[in-house]
Amino acid sequence: MKILRTLFCIAALAASAAPARAQSVAFTFDDGPDLEATPRLSPQQRNAAMLAALDKHGVKAALFVTAGNGADRPEGLALARAWGEAGHAIGNHTMTHPDLNSAKLPLVQYQQEILDCDKIISTLPGYQKWFRYTFLREGNTPEKRDGMRAFLKQHGYRNAYVSLDTSDWRLNGELVRVLGADPNADLAPIRAAYLAHLKQRALAYRALSQRLQGRDIAQVLLLHHNLINALWLDDAIAMFKGMGWSITTPAAAFADPVYLLEPDRPAAGQSLLLSMARSLGLGKFDGWLRLQDDGDYEIDALKNAR
Repeated sequence: MKILRTLFCIAALAASAAPARAQSVAFTFDDGPDLEATPRLSPQQRNAAMLAALDKHGVKAALFVTAGNGADRPEGLALARAWGEAGHAIGNHTMTHPDLNSAKLPLVQYQQEILDCDKIISTLPGYQKWFRYTFLREGNTPEKRDGMRAFLKQHGYRNAYVSLDTSDWRLNGELVRVLGADPNADLAPIRAAYLAHLKQRALAYRALSQRLQGRDIAQVLLLHHNLINALWLDDAIAMFKGMGWSITTPAAAFADPVYLLEPDRPAAGQSLLLSMARSLGLGKFDGWLRLQDDGDYEIDALKNAR
C-alpha cells in the first residue's frame, strides 16, 4: 500500500506541475543498427530509408543501440554514426539484448552489457546517457530491479522509458515471412495492418494517460530498426501528423515529469503507463487486452483475409 500511495502522490504532483498541452509524440527506435539480411533492402538501404523519412518530416528521433546487432563492427558502427550526424540521439540498449527477467542472468552480467555497449557508442555524435531496458523488463526480483535503479543513478543514466509501446517487430516478422515466400507479394495488407496497429496503440495509450494523469503526456513511441519501418516510416509519421499530433524530440518528451516515476513493475515488458496502471491496481480495465497482445489482432486479421 505504501508504494501505491507514494505513486498516487507523485502522479498527482506530476500532473499538477505540467501544463495542459496538445498531444505530442517522440520517435525512438530499438535494436539498431541491425546488419541482418532482409528481403528487398540491404542493411545500408534500410538505415538510409529510415533516416530519409525522418529528415523529410523534420523529425529528430533516438536510436537505442544493441551493439551486437552491428555496431561492434565497422560497417554497423558507420550506420549508427549516420544517425548521430543527422542530429538524432544515440542511447544504450546493451550488447546482446539479454533478458533481465531470466533467472539464469546475474545482475552483474546485465550491467556489464551496458558498460560494454557504452564503450562503443560513447564516441558517436548524439550520444546520450540514456538506457532502455531490453524487452522493457526491469528484473524478475526486487533485488535486480533495485540494483539496476541504483546502478543507473550511480553511472548517470536516464531510464529511457517507453509510454507508447508497439508490436511493430511482430508485424515485421510477418512482412519478412511473406516476402521470403514470394518476393513479389502484395504488401498493401501488411502496410495497412502496421498503420492501423500504430494508430490503435496511440489512441489507447493516450486514453490511458488521460485516465492516469488527467492530461495528455508527451508520448515516447517504441519502434525498431527493421524492414517494416524502412518501408513505411514515412507513412507512419504522416499518419500521426494527420491525427493532429505534434512531433517532439525524445529529450523534450523525457522532460515531462511523468518520466520521473518509478512504479513497481509486477508484469513482464510493458510501457510506463501500463506499469503505472498495474501499480495503481486498475486491473483489467477497458482496452487492457489490446495493450497486452503482441500484434495478435492484426496478425489474425491478415491470416483471415487470405
